[in-house]
Amino acid sequence: MKKLFIEDDIIKIVKQAGKVLNIKEGDIITPAAKDKIREFNITVIKEPKNKFQNSKSAPQLKILGKTLAIGSDHTGYKLKSILSNLLKENNYNIKDVGTFNEDSCDYPDFAESVANKVISGEVGFGILIDATGIPSAITANKIPGIRAATCYNEFSARSAREHNNANILVLGAKALGEETVKSILDVFIKTEFAGERHQKRLDKISMIEEKHSKKVF
Repeated sequence: MKKLFIEDDIIKIVKQAGKVLNIKEGDIITPAAKDKIREFNITVIKEPKNKFQNSKSAPQLKILGKTLAIGSDHTGYKLKSILSNLLKENNYNIKDVGTFNEDSCDYPDFAESVANKVISGEVGFGILIDATGIPSAITANKIPGIRAATCYNEFSARSAREHNNANILVLGAKALGEETVKSILDVFIKTEFAGERHQKRLDKISMIEEKHSKKVF
């Protein structure tokens, strides 16, 4: 029988002064549990199905054949590099707008750049990363037609795409663990917009957007 390992299971191992987690073929480790394993440097011992089994833990992304724009401020630089490499391995074409080091910089610059590439049709979707995932989303959503969604788990990522047709995924580098972020990205990319009643609601958002863009203050 498959066993599900969650974050609490890893915490219990740590409290018991354990540093080894034994799992069997088919067992499932949640992204949050993986982050705890990484945090406490726990050794995972798994009996492979066979000697040719692929042990790579990163999610295998569905190949959509899309081009995307990715950007971050200094707090998201490392995570941007990790996700960019993951996407490239899965044959995505990436337009990296920066930043390109960990020197302090301003998130609005990169949020606007990614949003402009999305709204112009130069890319299919965008990814933004800052400390919490909030300020970049606020910035990007100032541009008409952009639906930037700050996602913090798989459910929010699925809903952002299925219900809201989000075209920019926004992530918080200091709010989420690496494995959790990978799982969020995987779900975001694989989920399609459901349309129908959800489109009606998006049309209302567009009407509000247009109405207020005409106001003179």
